[in-house]
Amino acid sequence: MSLFAAFYTIIRQIPPGKTATYGQIARLAGRPRCARTVGYALAACRDPAVPCHRVVDRFGGTKAAFDLHGPGGQRALLEAEGVPFRPDGTADLERCQWTPETP
Repeated sequence: MSLFAAFYTIIRQIPPGKTATYGQIARLAGRPRCARTVGYALAACRDPAVPCHRVVDRFGGTKAAFDLHGPGGQRALLEAEGVPFRPDGTADLERCQWTPETP
């Protein structure tokens, strides 16, 4: 499995209303120093089954790369799923960060 495919497999597990950080995805894939590579993978993803909009930066910040239909696109998608935002415009990771279940 390619590294990008490993990232996509993890991202598909993030449920609606939850977020994960680039670094979190990298760590879960066993590549803790590859957070930037997660970003590259998301930019390259064309599979609508991969909820790329649920991945935010380490502060809960959204990225303009998801604003294909206008400013605030990623935030709008997340808010529609119930993700809470702080007054500074970042996702409230204390309330919405995904914690994968361990076996």
